[in-house]
Amino acid sequence: MEESHITFKTTPLSGRGTRTKRRSRSLSTSSADSYSSGSYSSSSEDDGVSPREKSQQNTTGFNDFCVANINQAAFGRREIEIAEQEMPGLILLRKRAENDKPLKGARIIGCTHITAQLAVLIESLGALGASVRWSACNIHSTQNEVAAALAEAGFPIFAWRGETEEDFWWCIEKCIMNDGWQPNMILDDGGDATHVLLKKWPDTFKLIKGIVEESITGVHRLYQLSKTGKLTVPAMNVNDSVTKIKFDNLYCCRESILDALKRTTDIMFGGKQVIVCGYGEVGKGCCAALRGLGAVIYVAEVDPICALQACMDGFRVVTLEAVVRHVDIVITATGNKNVVCRQHLDRLKNGCVVCNMGHSNTEIDVNSLRTPDLTWEKVKRQVDHIIWPDGKRIVLLAEGRLVNLSCSTVPSFVLSITATTQALALIELYNAPAGRYKQDVYLLPKKLDEYVATLHLPNFDAHLTELNDDQARYLGINKAGPFKPNYYRY
Repeated sequence: MEESHITFKTTPLSGRGTRTKRRSRSLSTSSADSYSSGSYSSSSEDDGVSPREKSQQNTTGFNDFCVANINQAAFGRREIEIAEQEMPGLILLRKRAENDKPLKGARIIGCTHITAQLAVLIESLGALGASVRWSACNIHSTQNEVAAALAEAGFPIFAWRGETEEDFWWCIEKCIMNDGWQPNMILDDGGDATHVLLKKWPDTFKLIKGIVEESITGVHRLYQLSKTGKLTVPAMNVNDSVTKIKFDNLYCCRESILDALKRTTDIMFGGKQVIVCGYGEVGKGCCAALRGLGAVIYVAEVDPICALQACMDGFRVVTLEAVVRHVDIVITATGNKNVVCRQHLDRLKNGCVVCNMGHSNTEIDVNSLRTPDLTWEKVKRQVDHIIWPDGKRIVLLAEGRLVNLSCSTVPSFVLSITATTQALALIELYNAPAGRYKQDVYLLPKKLDEYVATLHLPNFDAHLTELNDDQARYLGINKAGPFKPNYYRY
């Protein structure tokens, strides 16, 4: 078989010649390369020009987008093609529903991580009839070449790696504000698009047919809106659907935490002492992965049930204060705020690695480190040394933001499960008859959860056992499912 070789051209630094494959520890162009992120492209910072100041168009003349460099589209297309091979369930859903166009007329605002896997979802929504406009939910996680490939395909994408906070909000507003286009659906990851639309365009918000939210942070915000009577449209909590929380949160994080830590620090895990704050599905995945490589794991928890699970899984449950002076790695995965504060950071040992696996950047109090007595030293992209006056330093990853998507990649197959769940939730809300869903937050119907799983089983050559009529009557269920009641805990 003839092999295909791809060469990535890199502009050398003045006086240094061509960059070699060896990793550089200095602050150079290698700080922005693929060793420290899941993207082969560098950020917009490299050419010193913000994408907002560039005039770009794709090969057809389309210019309703703002990405780092439209010329990277070919690389992004190849990454999307690789992702498609590992996303069988979503591709199967696309093939089955494409002719019916169940999202015809849907105008979707998306605010999620923009990766190759998400691109497969965006193109699937387009194939199912939807019109979409998309921005990123994290300033560090966008794969620039993937955003370029989507823009080249004619999708309005407003995102690039290394956005400022101002850029972040500007991109969301560009998705909302467009002459002749008014959104009627939201797909959110963290609740930011929902927040902006509700705050700045409340009349438009009332016309939304449904919101699909996939993160614990965004779901928490939706329940707050519902409690205060400000949620005037139906919303679907995808984060707590079985096919999201039991697969994405657990299996995805179990693999990607190791990838992120290795890419950024080259750390060896055997014998290292690690504290994981939070033993939900994300925390469980992190603990399992790190223990498998010989790390000594401690768990900090506020929930007695999760704490008991950690104990039964063989982990010591402690307070952060009890071990903070001795641990080598601190990982937050709670969905809360100020879990790791300045008083904890002051007591960490020299060289301790600190990172966050929760969606929001509020878990580690990074702002408390931006004081005159501390020195920030950039090691490479997404890796900073924070240096104390006595010379002690810690390693902070991704400035406290979601480390796996900021510093590495995530498994495409698991994201196929999540993306299929999101697509079905959008289809369900958009096509639901009036009155089925009121102004509240709902879980994905169990039947759709099972359908997501069914779409992915052929990839394993798995064959389900079928109930006979007598067995179905005995259990009091339909032979075709749902097979478990809504209160069942998998």
